[in-house]
Amino acid sequence: MAVNRRRFFQLTGATALGVASSQVLPAASEERSPGPARPADKPLVGQRWAMAIDVGKCREEEDCRDCIAACDKAHNVPHFDNKKDEVKWIWKEPFEEALQNQSSQFQAERLRHAHVLVFCNHCDNPPCTKVCPTQATWKRDDGVVMMDWHRCIGCRYCVAGCPYGSRSFNWRDPRPHIDELNPEFPTRTRGVVEKCNFCEERLARGEQPACVVACKEKALIFGDLEDPESEIRKVLRERPSVRRKVALGTQPQIFYLL
Repeated sequence: MAVNRRRFFQLTGATALGVASSQVLPAASEERSPGPARPADKPLVGQRWAMAIDVGKCREEEDCRDCIAACDKAHNVPHFDNKKDEVKWIWKEPFEEALQNQSSQFQAERLRHAHVLVFCNHCDNPPCTKVCPTQATWKRDDGVVMMDWHRCIGCRYCVAGCPYGSRSFNWRDPRPHIDELNPEFPTRTRGVVEKCNFCEERLARGEQPACVVACKEKALIFGDLEDPESEIRKVLRERPSVRRKVALGTQPQIFYLL
């Protein structure tokens, strides 16, 4: 079959492009590797992950920030000098502010002056996922509310949609402000939203969330609500608990043990 001049260059150009791609793409893949390969571990599997926080135990060490430090280190959370730019996955708030609908002037002193841990509530009915135009945030079948930082366009609809203030926006490049880089977890870029992910990367390796492991007081209990024999179900049967802003119908999966 005769091949004219134009067709000849189309064929040779396509061949050259294919060869170049085969040489460039593996290198790019190696450059983006998140870190050294880990051995395949048996993942933790649950149908409805949740967290319970023992407010009394947590308050015993009022200035303790072990869980926050562990989370920041595991997830490359940046530390800015300017509070306006602050990025938070876990932080503490006064009991009366975090659980406004649960406090009163007759509240026990130990609760009125307590500071409680707050983070993403991984709601059963999360409003944040409904307003994201790119589906950069979604809820997994096991209840974990996820973030895809590559799909986030920085519109901050999810920030406005979250009634708990659980999402942070990167106004500045966070990478220069990471105290100790964890090569096994991706860093973010300026212009994206981030938040607690229930340590889904650790669950995949069969490990408990970093905050749970770091807590010396054993104030954090993580488990599967659908498992009646799980520790979290047992403690919720035995202890009174409250949740944040339940009247909104979001069904938060963070429980505070009183």
